[in-house]
Amino acid sequence: MVNEEELQAHQPLAGVRVVEIGTSVAAPYAAWILGSLGADVVKVERPGPGDDARQWGRMFPDGQSSYFSALNRDKRGITVDLTDETERAWLREFCLTEVDVVLQNMRPGRVDKYGLGGDELTVSNPQLIYCNLGAFGKVGPLKERPGYDPLMQAYGGIMAITGEDGRPPIRVGTSIVDMGTGLWCAVGILAALRRRDETGKGCVVDASLYETGVAWMTNSVASAGVDGRNPERQGSGARGMAPYQAYAASDGHLVIAAPNDRLFERLTGVLGHPEWLQDPRFRTNQDRYNNLPELNALIEPIVVAQPRSYWQAELDKVGIPNAPVQQVLEMMADPQTEALGIIQDADGGPKLMGMPLSFDGERPPLSRYAPHLGEHNDEIKGKQD
Repeated sequence: MVNEEELQAHQPLAGVRVVEIGTSVAAPYAAWILGSLGADVVKVERPGPGDDARQWGRMFPDGQSSYFSALNRDKRGITVDLTDETERAWLREFCLTEVDVVLQNMRPGRVDKYGLGGDELTVSNPQLIYCNLGAFGKVGPLKERPGYDPLMQAYGGIMAITGEDGRPPIRVGTSIVDMGTGLWCAVGILAALRRRDETGKGCVVDASLYETGVAWMTNSVASAGVDGRNPERQGSGARGMAPYQAYAASDGHLVIAAPNDRLFERLTGVLGHPEWLQDPRFRTNQDRYNNLPELNALIEPIVVAQPRSYWQAELDKVGIPNAPVQQVLEMMADPQTEALGIIQDADGGPKLMGMPLSFDGERPPLSRYAPHLGEHNDEIKGKQD
């Protein structure tokens, strides 16, 4: 894919080996972060169907699914039958003797049943860093329950603040809880590696989907603490800020962000109504937010009369932040996206999302596409008789 010199330049985790006993989204995303940073990630799948995500999304011509390809690039892949005692023993020995980090998201209790739990392995190898990625956390009445992203968006409160009042609950369109938990796992693992460098000791890191879902509710929890009321759903807007939302133009929607007095004054000029500044309903941000329906009733018929490009040009002239609501293909083809080079491919293969980090101005490259099931068995496990 890329030459060794180029890889070495962008590999802050070179020399770290990670075993991912993971499936679906969260653990694979966490392991991909580490792999993109240069760790040697060995993905463990069950023989036969492999990771559930191999069947999710659209399928590339080589039979790989879009979900699996996106979440498992920059890894090597092996199969291990955890119901087979010999296979389990091999994986346990591999984790204890050749690995820095083990990351797993099996159903509660299952990994311990196979003798691969963190408490057991870290006793045998105190330098090992072991990360559990669960559904509801290690304690509490729901600790044994499994979970998926939409369940956590519902149970953690995210659905209650997403969408518009009077409409059915909706899920955030991307797997924000799954990938957010993967990101927290990567943060925890990096912190544990840093501490191990100083103390020589590993540890067990715990994260869960529910904790991540709840943790995204920072502003909502603080807001509820002010007056004891549930926060309202804001559509494309944000609680306590106005105007700060998407407005329909003649050819699509445009987000206009003018949530302070200075920007609102400029906006009244662009919209041709400077007299709004004297209206007591709109004098401060709090006034504007408290009277948002009335303010929007004035703004909406003006904005819808022109295309997005017209308003973008006018707003840009006076420094009012704005952005069109782009479809995925628009975003992919956008000059800013192309300039950043964050969407990567190799040798004309599928386009995949890269790491949203750069080191000395260079983004980690795509080192390898997602492995086919058991692709690296011989390389890692050795040829079987």
